[in-house]
Amino acid sequence: MTAQDKAGTESAADAAVLIGRFQPFHNGHLHLLQRALERAPTVIVVLGSAFHARNTKNPLTWQERATMIAGALPQAQRQRVRFVATRDYYDDRRWSAEVRRLVEEVAGEQARIVLVGHFKDASSYYLRHFPHWTLEALERAGDIDATDIRRLWFEAEDMEVTMDVLAQTLPPSVRQYLRTWSLLPHYAALAEEHRQLQQYKAAWSAAPYPPIFTTVDAVIRAADHVLLVQRKGFPGRGLWAIPGGFLDQRERLLQAALRELAEETNLAVLPVTLEDALVDVRIFDHPDRSARGRTITHAYYFDLRLEHLPEVEAADDAAQAVWTSIAQLAAMEERFFDDHFHILDSFLTLTGAR
Repeated sequence: MTAQDKAGTESAADAAVLIGRFQPFHNGHLHLLQRALERAPTVIVVLGSAFHARNTKNPLTWQERATMIAGALPQAQRQRVRFVATRDYYDDRRWSAEVRRLVEEVAGEQARIVLVGHFKDASSYYLRHFPHWTLEALERAGDIDATDIRRLWFEAEDMEVTMDVLAQTLPPSVRQYLRTWSLLPHYAALAEEHRQLQQYKAAWSAAPYPPIFTTVDAVIRAADHVLLVQRKGFPGRGLWAIPGGFLDQRERLLQAALRELAEETNLAVLPVTLEDALVDVRIFDHPDRSARGRTITHAYYFDLRLEHLPEVEAADDAAQAVWTSIAQLAAMEERFFDDHFHILDSFLTLTGAR
């Protein structure tokens, strides 16, 4: 009996699903994938955190991760694996619905699905979001953590030595993939960003409890454009963002948003005009929305209802301040800092109906 025949007999499932970021794909992931291949003739690998700018937590695109995972499998198994990609909506219902849609697109609406996973920590709660699928939760296969792997990778002084250290953690093909990828320009920029973030976190290491940061953002709309800034420094150097920043000790939130807007863009609109143009305020508090740590932002949406675009001039930590057509934003998704594309999506519905 072939492995494929055994899968159909044992599981009575048409497809197995494996969900993860796989940054990078390690032997613990491979253990889950091999079990999924045992359970069903077709395996659908859902690659999370797709369509996002590269950062130290998600350095690899979904296409690169698909290539990396496929390279760790023999040809016969590779042909049974399908890859689909989903963005981080920072909204559990939207994300779960999109995962179901992607899986049904491959397997069919009536397919019998088994979800293979591992309850690593609190972040694994998503496995409970698919009650119509059979869940198979496996025990952890070794003490492997992708965060530690990325840390060693970004801090490598000798890449060959680092890959040897990771020999028991990563499949050989993945070690070779990371070794080769580290020669690309992306690696040097992300290694520097990792160093900067480590310094940033070290500055708060003596705090009596993990800090929670409060920030503000100002979404400014005029003549079917929104005002964006390009970040000058780390983290996210060169990425596009909504004007904003940290709350000062003696500030109200709205005043902080107006201050940051003025400092970064010199927008030629009076504060009283902006206050009259305020349409909505929303809080974005997903624990993983920022690489700097737990950061809760209050986003203010202003619609100036103008047919012209007021003058702007970049300053402070903004390299550029640019009015950008709303019609262009969806195509820029992979060039935004943190969750700023999703903040815009929340106000402007850039990725379709809720």
